Amino acid sequence: MPPRGAGALFPPHVLREYALIADGERGALIGPRGDIAWLCVPTWHDGAVFSVLLGGPGVYALAPTEDRFTWGGFYEQGTLIWRSRWVTTTGIIECREALAFPADPHTAVLLRRILAVDGDAQVAVGLDVAADFGAHPMQQSGHRDGIRTLRAGALRLRFSGAPAARVRHGRLEAVLDVPAGHHHDLVLELGDRTLPRELPDPDRLWEHTEHAWHTAIPQIDGSLADRDAQHAYAVLRGLTSNTGGMVAAATTALPERAEQGRNYDYRYCWIRDQCYAGQAVATAGPHPLLDDAVAFVSGRLLADGPGLKPAYTVGGGRVPDETVLDLPGYPGADPRTGNWVNDQFQLDSVGEALLLLAAADRHDRLDRPHWKAAEIAVSAIEQRWREPDAGIWELDNRHWAHSRLICAAGLRAIAAAAPTSQAAHWSRLADLLVTETARGCLHRTGRWQRTPDDDRVDAALLLPAIRGALSAADPRTALTLAAVRSELGRDGYVYRFRQDERPLAEAEGAFLLCGFIMALAEHQQGHQIDAVRWFERNRAACGPPALLTEEFDVIEHQLRGNLPQAFVHALLLESAHRLTRPWPSER
Repeated sequence: MPPRGAGALFPPHVLREYALIADGERGALIGPRGDIAWLCVPTWHDGAVFSVLLGGPGVYALAPTEDRFTWGGFYEQGTLIWRSRWVTTTGIIECREALAFPADPHTAVLLRRILAVDGDAQVAVGLDVAADFGAHPMQQSGHRDGIRTLRAGALRLRFSGAPAARVRHGRLEAVLDVPAGHHHDLVLELGDRTLPRELPDPDRLWEHTEHAWHTAIPQIDGSLADRDAQHAYAVLRGLTSNTGGMVAAATTALPERAEQGRNYDYRYCWIRDQCYAGQAVATAGPHPLLDDAVAFVSGRLLADGPGLKPAYTVGGGRVPDETVLDLPGYPGADPRTGNWVNDQFQLDSVGEALLLLAAADRHDRLDRPHWKAAEIAVSAIEQRWREPDAGIWELDNRHWAHSRLICAAGLRAIAAAAPTSQAAHWSRLADLLVTETARGCLHRTGRWQRTPDDDRVDAALLLPAIRGALSAADPRTALTLAAVRSELGRDGYVYRFRQDERPLAEAEGAFLLCGFIMALAEHQQGHQIDAVRWFERNRAACGPPALLTEEFDVIEHQLRGNLPQAFVHALLLESAHRLTRPWPSER
């Protein structure tokens, strides 16, 4: 391994080649050379201990010692247990990778099991823990019976399975030989509290992890793409903390567009994204992630009311303000942590919260506090719907048509489950929002437009009809769909809106979220073949680990933005189920 800071052996890969392992409290990205390039400990938004993804010094590498090998890999079905697979000139080696599951919020346990699948295996291992994005390199504090105890800043570490490892250039390095047909385990514990006195048993940890994943992930069949739908659910579960909060992505500062300043920290819980995930799960069935979403969103409404923030930490706290890290960053972007989302008001999030609660009610999953949260959400809409807001794409404050129409959809959905007196009032409020939005945001052609002073079409304007703000038979619905299809659809993908006079693909990547929304909109109109075409095109916009980002570069066929993007997996899950059944009759 190279000297600290050189990084020559671990340059970043294109995003399609990274796999994710996660346990709900944190997530790690693994590259094709067996390099764990990203992991934050103890939880999602804390400092990274492995940060070569952003040019930092921390990495945990494991790969064949041979110079020539090809790479592949796969997830064990219904889990986030990843198997790296290398075909060398002399045999086949696999490494089974996971974060021990269920998780301890204070301690991450990385499991790596080397398997000599065909022939003897020899692998090189290198461990460099550099806490808080490299500010605190690891230092050995003990070595007994082949077990190493270390410190990295405030973190306590323990590494077992490589008794002959040597310290070189500040790293632990070892070469391990595994006879054909056998396996060898490595266990790395990292925590902000004293580690358990008892040494971990790899066999027991693997057994518990397998069992926990198979218990947490439901069997999915009868959808349009069962394996991908189940994998999407597993990704969402991996991003969901024991608090119920689901982070929008596992990473920060991966660019949506090179050198454009569009790189953000998504290691927080966006209310909108959490609602998308909950609604998707409700389509598949009353699975536990629906209850998680309801609990987290309801808790934030009960705590903050009309002051609901667009995003929170997984613990329900304030998202820290944005800062720039002193690291090289992923190519094409400055490395950043934190987010300015606290300065925004996003009206559509309140409407999405109502849609989530209404979806949960259809499965009889709401109790009294949740109904109180629904009443608070309605009150927030009543108080604030006339205000400009940042909108779904988090732009400048304007009177966005999508925001108001989604609130109308949420009001109609929750009214269907409310007592008669409330239902009538909430339905009238929904009618008012649609009427007032039409006054300023109806294009001269009869379709919806973005704002009163922006007559462009926006793919987000497909969602209100899908969610029930207005009828599928309403002329505005069909006209908006036709406009999105012709103006924003290219090569089977959909762009958010036209940025300027440039071709769509030159301004930004296609939005995979919008591609799945388009599939739902076509299905709602009875265009089944077209719906399936949009679905199939967009679900294939990934690499071997089948992880999806926010954007897809149609020209270069590359993923753009943070990885994996939760709301894209949520809409894949929802579309896979909805497209196999008739659109439900309108209330």
